[in-house]
Amino acid sequence: MDTPDALPPDQTRYWLGRGMRQVVSAPALILVTAHLGFAGLARDAGVTWFEASFMVFTIWALPANLIMLGAITAGLSLGATAVAVGLSSLRLMPMVISLMPELRAEGTRKRTLLFLSHFIAVTAWVVSRERFPDIPRRYRTTFFAGFGVTLTLVNTIIVALAFNLMGQLPALVTGALAFLTPVYFLTSLYGSSRDITGRLALFLGMLAIVPANRMTPDFDILVAGIAAGIASLFAGRMLERRKG
Repeated sequence: MDTPDALPPDQTRYWLGRGMRQVVSAPALILVTAHLGFAGLARDAGVTWFEASFMVFTIWALPANLIMLGAITAGLSLGATAVAVGLSSLRLMPMVISLMPELRAEGTRKRTLLFLSHFIAVTAWVVSRERFPDIPRRYRTTFFAGFGVTLTLVNTIIVALAFNLMGQLPALVTGALAFLTPVYFLTSLYGSSRDITGRLALFLGMLAIVPANRMTPDFDILVAGIAAGIASLFAGRMLERRKG
């Protein structure tokens, strides 16, 4: 394999290709399998294959897409659906803020960063944070464009194809594919957690969802998330103090 030192001064094509090849990495393949499950859920929700694919490309956040499917199934208004999807996507703002300084190089145009910000999600953020230290700063936007845009297009096409094939699969297979969606979230969130606090929040949230559902069925996820987040914050600080 060619190394960056053996390449000519302009390495744009090299780093673009490196970014595109990251689509066959483990995090990207997990995301693809999760979108297979999303295709089955979208089909059951009554949307068309084009609508499901359009949601993937334009929203590009699997949790937001699932919330939108839930809103469609529940018959919520357009305004309520937009607010729910928008609020769920606020979690990506810290990722955008933390990744933009790593993407920016001397002479990088703002419209380039604005365009690339659309493709920042959990998988792209995790892979980029791992790869950027080994990539020259001037080619990071090229690498990220190759990875982010390709990953989005691949999943958009996968959803379109899987949606139309779901009717030919047994119900057990369709259910198994749908189960891949929560598996993806659990593995991605656990892998992107850099300290004990984030991992505690994940496990405490799973434990808190059952009592939260019994107490407030309409707000169970919100209540469980807030309670687990606060508990993990204090527990993480206590563990760090003991280690210190």
